[in-house]
Amino acid sequence: MPRYLQIARQLKTAIEQGELKPGARLPSSRTWSQELGISRSTVENAYAELVAQGWLVRKGQAGTYVSGQLTPEHRTVTPAFLGGEDPVPQPFQMGLPALDLFPRELWARVMGRRLRTQSRFDLALGDVCGEAILRQAIVDYLRVSRSIECLPEQVFITSGYAASMTLALRALAAPGEGMWIEDPGFPLIRPVIEQENVKLLPVAVDQDGLDVAAGIRDYPSARFALLTPAHQSPLGVALSLSRRHQLLAWASSAQAWIIEDDYDSEFRYHGKPLPPLKSLDAPQRVIYAGSFSKSLFPALRTAWLVVPINQVDRFRQQAARMACSVPVLWQRTLADFIHEGHFWRHLKKMRQHYAQRRQWTETALRMQGFQVVPQEGGIQLVIAVKEDDVALVEEANRAGLAVQALSRWRINSVGQGGLLLSFTNISSAEMAERVAKRLRQAIGKAG
Repeated sequence: MPRYLQIARQLKTAIEQGELKPGARLPSSRTWSQELGISRSTVENAYAELVAQGWLVRKGQAGTYVSGQLTPEHRTVTPAFLGGEDPVPQPFQMGLPALDLFPRELWARVMGRRLRTQSRFDLALGDVCGEAILRQAIVDYLRVSRSIECLPEQVFITSGYAASMTLALRALAAPGEGMWIEDPGFPLIRPVIEQENVKLLPVAVDQDGLDVAAGIRDYPSARFALLTPAHQSPLGVALSLSRRHQLLAWASSAQAWIIEDDYDSEFRYHGKPLPPLKSLDAPQRVIYAGSFSKSLFPALRTAWLVVPINQVDRFRQQAARMACSVPVLWQRTLADFIHEGHFWRHLKKMRQHYAQRRQWTETALRMQGFQVVPQEGGIQLVIAVKEDDVALVEEANRAGLAVQALSRWRINSVGQGGLLLSFTNISSAEMAERVAKRLRQAIGKAG
């Protein structure tokens, strides 16, 4: 663990255990650095880390103090980046929903009821494709929210996006076949694809999404196309309606498969979203992938695939070799959570809070001189930069800010650099201002 994080952890522990009381003044960074025999910047970084999390407050020349407004969560939650067990995300950390907004007590009651009412038969292994009650709940949800008509037997429950991809490729792919992937695009799925001996075929993304014509021109014999049409990851553009029809026509004529990753379509703040590819899938060439990681919480480890009706047997045979690893109790709890309307109410609350948190973050970033790229939805932002975004991100990461470099998401494509960040866990305008200022200070060294 870096030295400044060790110091931050010690301070946080002292606050939790009551050794440092709310309102207590901390030694100056100069004094403490001399006593510890370390650089002053190391102490300053430790203080800044805890200021961003709300443990400490700065009062200008008066010094740094333990916050007098510590919440119960501050007294009981240990940040993961300080080595604790309960995660509090780093500022701007991507891939996480707002953990503070999830109704944990309600979830516990729903799960507790399931525990109390289960019979001995519920202790056996579940269906290899997922519990029927959850598959039906997903069918009902997709019909209303995404205009997708499907049957429960077309739904396969998996333990995450990577598991969904593995299931799809093992059911449909032969070694050496190729897959169009968005460039730039989500980098963590690439090793999963390559592990199944499928070649990555990068296709550039522009303001209308994946360049389908370029894919047909450069890789006419591709067997798969993987894309995020609702809200391209990471640029945030939507695949245009004309390209959606072009893509479906290509898949039909080439007998190729489209894997539609609909990772955060629930969160849109302006205008009406375009229909998912799956809802337009007359040729039955689309495999639709979704997950509860962004809409509920990542530790749920529950995702799903909707496959064409004529491929159900093929997928079921492969699922029998892999078997659904999501615990039956979790699946049934999730089904109850959806059927009882809690999921819909939670999404409504999330949209309202995300719209506010996004506004706070965009405003704070622009006040610091950052150029935020406009987007219609999603849970992440892109800051356009002219400098080397990798160098900027290294400085920001050293300051405890979990931003990512757009260049790291590219394969062959070229374009302006960018900083990728999320706003979901920015819980106040004051916090947005603090972390935006920290980002400006951090990358000012490299910029």
